[in-house]
Amino acid sequence: MLDVVILFFLFGLAAGLVRSELKLPAGFYETLSVFLLLTIGLKGGEGLAKQALGPLLPQLGAVILLGVVQTLIVFVILRKLGRLERADAGAMAAHYGSVSVATFAVGVNWLLTRNISFEPQMAIFLAVMEVPAIMVGIVLARGVGRQTDWRALAHETFLGKGVTLLLGGMAIGWAAGPEGLTPIKGLFFDLFKGALALFLLEMGLIVSRQVGELRQRGMFIVTFGLLMPLLSGLLGLGCGLALGLSIGGLTLLATLAASASYIAVPAAMRLAVPQANPTLSLAAVLGVTFPFNILAGIPLYHWLAVHFAGATP
Repeated sequence: MLDVVILFFLFGLAAGLVRSELKLPAGFYETLSVFLLLTIGLKGGEGLAKQALGPLLPQLGAVILLGVVQTLIVFVILRKLGRLERADAGAMAAHYGSVSVATFAVGVNWLLTRNISFEPQMAIFLAVMEVPAIMVGIVLARGVGRQTDWRALAHETFLGKGVTLLLGGMAIGWAAGPEGLTPIKGLFFDLFKGALALFLLEMGLIVSRQVGELRQRGMFIVTFGLLMPLLSGLLGLGCGLALGLSIGGLTLLATLAASASYIAVPAAMRLAVPQANPTLSLAAVLGVTFPFNILAGIPLYHWLAVHFAGATP
């Protein structure tokens, strides 16, 4: 049986496809994004308060390398097989080398509803995997030149809303600890699933708007949007196995690797590579990869994690 939050996504998708007048209030989507990012950060910070930070440094280096490798692989595929222009290939590679907060949130909810534990540093992985792909994608798309405003780009990348909220939430959760967070758990932790359901309702409406672009771009975008998360998920599983993660941790790292950004990366690409076609990347990410991951990908990544780890579910 499908999780209730996925049913909200399907409801929004169906309502958008039949051109319903359904629309959430302006600004509500952004409010939900802030809530989800803060909650994920708080949960990660609470877990980090229970362990030492030193051993995490090699793991952070590994997931950063994972994001860079993914970005390079996507760029080569899009240039050689997709025959995209350099700017479009670089921008799209950045999207797929980076990560999706919404997909991660659905993955966390999927594991929690099944009482499957995972490492608390997964929220940190989410934060650090957003940045490298953006920088590599920009270099691939346009190269390093005098015209690049690296200060503005670095500010957009490292101090963007998403990264700031995640890191800020983790800092608060780490400083307060489990006991200090008790007074606000009713707001942030208990309401997480309800907020996620409303967020996915809006995501369904957004995805429905990408159908026209998919029709224009043909089968390559659809095929790429389905196969790339599978390849990236396998790369994430390999990295997680090398790091010795639990079944839940393997599932989430595979989910992160298989996801693609549609918030932080488009904003950075508009600034650094304005000649790239943003609808091309968003059609693949929102029209194909995001629905695939939340409907079928996460259970598949968990099954693969169980299989490769030699454990029983």
